[in-house]
Amino acid sequence: MAKGDTVGDFELYLLAALAHLGDEAYGVTIRATIEERSGRIASLGAVYTTLERLEEKGYVTFSISQPEAVQGGRSRKHVHLTAAGRRALRHAVESLNGILSGLRLGLPGDGLHQ
Repeated sequence: MAKGDTVGDFELYLLAALAHLGDEAYGVTIRATIEERSGRIASLGAVYTTLERLEEKGYVTFSISQPEAVQGGRSRKHVHLTAAGRRALRHAVESLNGILSGLRLGLPGDGLHQ
């Protein structure tokens, strides 16, 4: 994967959330999934800004749903992983697994214990 094709940590969180959510992925559910699974607080603004960046990379697409079937129901902007987005997620996970393989946190000699 070329240098410009790598994803940052928050981009990785979003791609993973999209993979978990499938067709239910939109701003609020993405933010909730990130917060529930990682403990990281995410603003909706950060979610949408990052999604725009992922769209520019070709990793996601958007679609607008029909309005909810209630008075004043709103449409939702759903997010979908593209094939390139799935490849980027797979590559990021494989890279992370590789670098973390055998790492023992908090033990003397692990390079992180101080």
